[in-house]
Amino acid sequence: MSLRPLLAGSAALLVIFPLGAVAQTPPAGPAAASAAGGASPNLVPNGDMITTLRASPRFTILTKALDGANLTATLKTTPDITLFAPTDEAFRALPPGELAQLLAPANAQLLQKVLIYHLVHLNLDTSKIRGAKGPVETVETGKLQIDGSGPVLKVNDAVIIQADVRASNGIIQVVDKVLVPADVSIPTAAAAASTSTTVGG
Repeated sequence: MSLRPLLAGSAALLVIFPLGAVAQTPPAGPAAASAAGGASPNLVPNGDMITTLRASPRFTILTKALDGANLTATLKTTPDITLFAPTDEAFRALPPGELAQLLAPANAQLLQKVLIYHLVHLNLDTSKIRGAKGPVETVETGKLQIDGSGPVLKVNDAVIIQADVRASNGIIQVVDKVLVPADVSIPTAAAAASTSTTVGG
């Protein structure tokens, strides 16, 4: 699967607004991440995005999800992309039942939609985030709200707990929450069971 057809007709441009008064905001370091409730997983660049993620024990759910959504080859070869990468802890913090439903083979299209919402087709490092605030278009075509106006860098309601991991084909920004598009509702186990019971009569 290639990301480029998904971007047809869209430049996926960053549309964030500089905040002159806060342009000197210091970078979000370990102390800031810790204060925000997350600790850096100390992800180390190791070739492309996939080999980098697989070299860490903190991204096993993400890499499994990318495999299930047929996005692994894309993230190994597509250049100039930014991935907001949730840790295993972020995935496990989803409401009860949602992770299992998200990874269920029957929900592969939903999983792919959620995952490509974490992708931006440009190199978005902290030099572009810090001191700025506004939307950026994702490969999914939904918007992420970037907020670099404070000491902790945020995307939607997630905190960037490790910034600017430079893989050979782009930048990984590690986040402490799974980002879900506004128009997506992940079924819970109870909802899935209810639907199954209704369909089965």
